[in-house]
Amino acid sequence: MLKRSIARMPFRARAAAAAAVLAAAVLVPAPASAQEFRSVGEPAAILYDAPSVKAKRLWVLSRGYPVQVSVSIEGWTKVRDATGGLAWIENRALSSARTVLVRATMGTLRDSPSELGAVLLRVGRDVVLDMVEPPVGEWVRVRHRDGAVGFIHVNQVFGL
Repeated sequence: MLKRSIARMPFRARAAAAAAVLAAAVLVPAPASAQEFRSVGEPAAILYDAPSVKAKRLWVLSRGYPVQVSVSIEGWTKVRDATGGLAWIENRALSSARTVLVRATMGTLRDSPSELGAVLLRVGRDVVLDMVEPPVGEWVRVRHRDGAVGFIHVNQVFGL
């Protein structure tokens, strides 16, 4: 029925309809791509309010702290930390090593990706864990600095 209606429309009306469909397709936002995370690769990295070492210094993050990449420009990356704060960091201060930060009051590492898994270790808030493998479902395999390797639920960490 719609095809017949369009076919009977004058050429200008069909062109206008096609233009409207094209404009709608362009204006509809594309689905968000996967979030990109990096970690601080230096012992201490200064974050700034603008992409310049002459900008106001906001805070310092220590090695391993995970950050979410927002924007990258020549030599600088705008990142979001676990508190939601946005700031600029020099690219040389970032590492591609994947880490997560415990955001729960107490994070629990288990021997298997299940609430039924035996508890290997409990870690406090703001502890950095190395990501051993990408998340599978609701669990991610991590390593604590003392060498313990286990699974932690993704809702307990920032950095995924």
